[in-house]
Amino acid sequence: MKVFIYPTNSLILSDLVERFGHEPLALMQEIGKKVRAQGLDSPPLNITPEDPKIGLKYAAVEVPSGVRGRMSLFGPLIQSAEAAIIIRDPVIPFGCMGCARTNELVNFLIRAKKIPLLELDYPSTEDEAKEFVYKISEFLKSLTEKKNEQH
Repeated sequence: MKVFIYPTNSLILSDLVERFGHEPLALMQEIGKKVRAQGLDSPPLNITPEDPKIGLKYAAVEVPSGVRGRMSLFGPLIQSAEAAIIIRDPVIPFGCMGCARTNELVNFLIRAKKIPLLELDYPSTEDEAKEFVYKISEFLKSLTEKKNEQH
């Protein structure tokens, strides 16, 4: 299954999702496509004329351009998601997204999609961290079971 992870730049979440046989929908993949695309001369200013239009699909023109820019990347990932994992209040090294308005919009869109969703608080102790990984693994296993039932 395609699993949207948030924060979408979390290497830890991306790795866990892959280890359980699912496809992580992550920001790094989308940025990688843009950086490697032919015809873009100057990363990080590597946007195409279509990118702002994509962002407008998710956020009105009155919304700050940074939100629209982020949504031009996140929006298509959310659309293709079959499940999602959201971590609340992560520390910066885990994958902080840094934009409160985008965070609110992404969380709203994920919940509105009505797909299997796991929401967890970022752990602050070793025991919480063990429970955190356990809950993620159980969620991902349940997705595998659902996937197998559909086939």
